[in-house]
Amino acid sequence: MNKTIICQALLTGCLMLAACQPKNATTPNEPEQTGNINTTGKITDCHINLGNVTFTQALNGADTCVNLLADGALEFRCAEGLDYFCDPNEGKLSNNTLPVLMIPTDNTKPFTLTAKVTPEFTAEGLYNAADLFVYVNDTLWQKLAFEQDEYGNHRIVSVRTQGTSDDNNHDKIDAQSVYMKISSDTQTIASYYSLDKKEWHMVRLYRNYYPDQIYLGISSQCPQRGGCTSRIEEVTLSHDNVGDFRMGE
Repeated sequence: MNKTIICQALLTGCLMLAACQPKNATTPNEPEQTGNINTTGKITDCHINLGNVTFTQALNGADTCVNLLADGALEFRCAEGLDYFCDPNEGKLSNNTLPVLMIPTDNTKPFTLTAKVTPEFTAEGLYNAADLFVYVNDTLWQKLAFEQDEYGNHRIVSVRTQGTSDDNNHDKIDAQSVYMKISSDTQTIASYYSLDKKEWHMVRLYRNYYPDQIYLGISSQCPQRGGCTSRIEEVTLSHDNVGDFRMGE
């Protein structure tokens, strides 16, 4: 058999193998998808109504950290030292102790989660924040936060975790409260903030690589000292997506 025939046979074999691969096969740059959306065993049942959302799952005892207020808002207390972060530097600062209230969500359908948050910012409260979460397991999640930085500024922060976490500081906000939103059309997922719930600013946008079943959640964090009690209100979860992913509207 000459070299030309051998090369043609090898090429045909490779094409046949590629054709047999499933369409949702992961690439080297994407996390492996699994049907199990909880690998930690730290999720328990709860039943907490807030806005039009009923949170039915509590991560790290989140249901013991909240109070429903008379005006319809939720008070979310977080003790000091609690956070979610997968440190890329050999895990030195990794922490998966944060309480998160969650609702199971069908990621094969569009969704938009929105909330108004007012974190407790204090002099010693480095990285105090209120968060919106997309959660699958300890190493596959994203949070959108209104957070206090190293200089005492209050800014929008996003953390996207695929094995390890990135950590992105965004706009500085001169206000005590902010609206935050995460929206997906099943293919794209994006995060936004607004001061008036009318004009939205995109924080980050990426491909929705999460599995079919995910959790959406809310939280209050205090990675350092003093505790953080956040006020979370006007929570809505709709099964549609923003019409313009650049504008968030």
